[in-house]
Amino acid sequence: MKLFIAFCLLITTGVAQAQTATYAEKLGFPKGKKVVIFHVDDAGMSYESNVGTINAIDKGIANSTSIMMPCGWVPQFFKYLKKNPNVDAGVHLTLTSEWDNYRWSPLVGRDKAPGLYDEQGAFWHSVAQVVEHASVEEVDAEIRAQLARYRSFGFQPTHMDSHMGTLFQPKFVMSYAKLAMEEKIPILFPGGHASLIIKANNVPADLQKLIHQVGQQLWDAGLPVLDDLDGTSYGWTLPAGTPVTDENVQKYKTQKFIELLKSAQPGLTYIIMHCTAPTPTFDQISGSGQTRNGDMLAMMDPALKAFVEKEGIIVTTWRELLERRKKM
Repeated sequence: MKLFIAFCLLITTGVAQAQTATYAEKLGFPKGKKVVIFHVDDAGMSYESNVGTINAIDKGIANSTSIMMPCGWVPQFFKYLKKNPNVDAGVHLTLTSEWDNYRWSPLVGRDKAPGLYDEQGAFWHSVAQVVEHASVEEVDAEIRAQLARYRSFGFQPTHMDSHMGTLFQPKFVMSYAKLAMEEKIPILFPGGHASLIIKANNVPADLQKLIHQVGQQLWDAGLPVLDDLDGTSYGWTLPAGTPVTDENVQKYKTQKFIELLKSAQPGLTYIIMHCTAPTPTFDQISGSGQTRNGDMLAMMDPALKAFVEKEGIIVTTWRELLERRKKM
């Protein structure tokens, strides 16, 4: 869920210092500008996740999402996309099934990828378990199957990213990048200054060369590359003693997003959130309903949109990034 944690294994301070011109500038955005994608993870996971994602996009400032292709509510979200074909929507490449009461399984059969299956016939609960049990070949087969299922609905994804950051593990990252380069589909990968990630985490320095090389390979393959990303909103919870009301949750989360935008450095920043409309059923899936509801409400808050406009922050999409890259 907290995607930035997985990137701790890959991003280093040296990478942040290595690049002088931001990728935003390379893509033709004005120098010194903050350029942002407001991205909603986990579409298709549940009915509540679909409603939350749609609310954040249709009634708010969010402008990107990605779909968990092994999950049960995928068809409903594609019905929405058929009516709204210009929405930025990608593949949320999924290799874990983290909840206890609600599970999903690989698209490739157990005979082809036994290492992806746990004892219940679902994906493993954690990233560490996938790294331990699954081979590179099994993961490659599964992510290609998920891309194929996405296309079977008659759409081409605007991008791909990784649920819980599994594909950012050193064992799998080249499969992720290879698929992107082969298919000419942009992927979530911050090869720039990575300031927010570095600030939020104690980052090891041993994989600096790998992250720099992968980012450069993606750029050389004609794909856009991000400068930075943040996924910390999943951990933002109301201060102790604050009554849990929609008004309080919205006000708190909106302020946190404003603080995040203030702290972001110029360049192309990908801000990840999880938007869900709360129901008693979702509470049986996950205890994250409050923070997901808060993300949705913040995206719908006019105060957040007003701040973005006042500060001159440019809000972009994966579609625009790829078009800019193609023209270079």
